[in-house]
Amino acid sequence: MTESVSETVLRKEEVLKELLAGYGGIAIAYSGGVDSTYLADVAHKVLADRAHMILADSPSIPRAELAEAKALADQRDWRLTVLDTCEFEQEAFLRNDAQRCYHCKSELFAQMKQYAEQHGLDVIAYGETADDAYDTTRVGAVAAREHGAVAPLQQAGLMKAEIRQLSERRGLPTWNKASFACLASRFPVGTPLDAAGLAKVEQSEEVLKRLGFHQYRARHHGDLCRIEVDPAEFDRLLDPAVRAEIVAELARIGYRHVAMDLAGYQSKGIQQDDG
Repeated sequence: MTESVSETVLRKEEVLKELLAGYGGIAIAYSGGVDSTYLADVAHKVLADRAHMILADSPSIPRAELAEAKALADQRDWRLTVLDTCEFEQEAFLRNDAQRCYHCKSELFAQMKQYAEQHGLDVIAYGETADDAYDTTRVGAVAAREHGAVAPLQQAGLMKAEIRQLSERRGLPTWNKASFACLASRFPVGTPLDAAGLAKVEQSEEVLKRLGFHQYRARHHGDLCRIEVDPAEFDRLLDPAVRAEIVAELARIGYRHVAMDLAGYQSKGIQQDDG
C-alpha cells in the first residue's frame, strides 16, 4: 500500500512548483536517479517544453543506466538532450583525487550553461536535496555555485525520504530505486582512472544486478574486486551457488581475486551517491 504523504510534505512540493514556475525556463541535470527524476517530472508538469532535461554521457555512466534514463524520459514525454561530457580528457579528473567530483560537475555545468544560452533558458538546475546540505564532502556543490546552478529540491526543503514518497505518489518507477553513483566512485581516491577498469566495474555490477542484488558496489583494486552488498543480502551473497557464479563471472571479466566487504554497502565521502 502506498504510504500516505503528509500535508507538510505536500506543501513542500507546492513550494517546489512555485519555484519552478518562477524560472520560466530551465535546464535540469537529469541522471535517472531518484532525485533528478522527481525534479524532472515536476518541472515538466509545471513548465512543459520549457523544462529541458540534460543527460550527461561519459565512460562513467553504465550503458544500462543511460538506456533506462532515456526510456523513462521518453515514457514521460520529457524534452531530453544527451550531452557528451569531456571530463575523461582532463588530467585533473583522471588523477582521481578528492576534487574528482568537482571537475566532473564543473564540466557538466559549463556545458549546461552553454546549452541554456543557446536555447534561451535563464536557469540551470541539479538535484541536490535538503539532506545534501549537511554533507560538506560534496565538492560538486562548489562547482554548482561557481556556475550558478540552482538546487530547487533543496530550496523547497525536500529530503530524500520525502522525495521517494512523492515519487511513488506520482507513479515514478524510481521511487524505490537503489542509490547510484558514477563508476569512477568505485576506484579508491588517488588511484588513476582508466577506461578498462571502468568497463570491468560496469560488467561486474551487471552480474550482481542480474543475480538479484538491490544495493551493491563492485570496488576496483587492481586485480581484486571488493564486493559490497546490503548486510540484509549477506546470506544470498554467501549462498554456495551464487558465490561460485560471482567468482566465475568476475574471473572471466578479468579479476584474479574477489573479496566480500564485511562492513556491507557504504556511501560516504567522495564515493557518495547522487540522485
